[in-house]
Amino acid sequence: MGSRGTLIRMGVLALLWGSSFLWIKFALQAFSPGQIAIGRILLGTAVLVVLCYSGRQRLPRDRKVWLQLIFAAFFGNALPFFLFGFGEQTVDSGVAGVLNATTPLWALLIGVLMRQERKLFSIRMLGLILGFAGTLLIFAPWQAHGVASWGALAILAAAASYAVSYTYIGLKLSGRGVGPIPLSAAQLVTASGLSTLMLPIDGFEPIEWSLISVIAVVVLGVFGTGVAFALNYRLIADEGAVAATAVGYLLPVVSVLLGAAVLGEPVTLRVVIGMVVVLLGVGMTRWQPRVRTVEPTVPVMAVEPQKTS
Repeated sequence: MGSRGTLIRMGVLALLWGSSFLWIKFALQAFSPGQIAIGRILLGTAVLVVLCYSGRQRLPRDRKVWLQLIFAAFFGNALPFFLFGFGEQTVDSGVAGVLNATTPLWALLIGVLMRQERKLFSIRMLGLILGFAGTLLIFAPWQAHGVASWGALAILAAAASYAVSYTYIGLKLSGRGVGPIPLSAAQLVTASGLSTLMLPIDGFEPIEWSLISVIAVVVLGVFGTGVAFALNYRLIADEGAVAATAVGYLLPVVSVLLGAAVLGEPVTLRVVIGMVVVLLGVGMTRWQPRVRTVEPTVPVMAVEPQKTS
């Protein structure tokens, strides 16, 4: 991973996703969590569908794939997008970004429950425990007026929802012969249909129109969802999935710094220590033991010199 283009894409992606929590704060000034989720999904869908067909690709036609995408879109888009908006009504954007970083921890926990992770005593498992300890430190349930709230629980649930979707996609949708852009576009098309179910619940709230809120929803949909999906898949194609996940380590840092700089959110020592512990735990869960490969010894065959006539 050394090309300049790759590093630029990683930086842009970290800024887009890391700033999403700040834009959600601005969007909440005029829109409800459900309205933000619906707008974000519809705009992201439009971007990805255009990218799909402009690249001469087509959405999947297999009915089974579309049925499976219902599950993936619900847990990967519709539910977490709503939960982040709901959660940030009471939680600072910087803390939301840190809690979002627990997604790999939830994914590992799901792997343990599904018995995909067989070693219960390993560096990865230690990272899982350490990561949740850092989350607990940020969450501070022992403080009556601290971060602990239904909003913080909602954001943790959103991070877990992402993990459920990623796991399901890996098990059911990867390797089905559908390209990443058509697959992500189809997922958001499905999420658009699911998001309409939120209209009776939280879609018809009165709107106090605000220019910054409208801009925030547009940025979340066009850039934070559509363009970010495309950049992420390009990064995976260029450098592989493992290298692409390195972006995730930058998101909490970006969210905390932007929240403090733009919104004046307090950055307490407890949150900073918790953030470091979470990132350390996530890094440990990504650790993979090196497998020593021994090249087979090829016996040297004696070759008799050719006789010249």
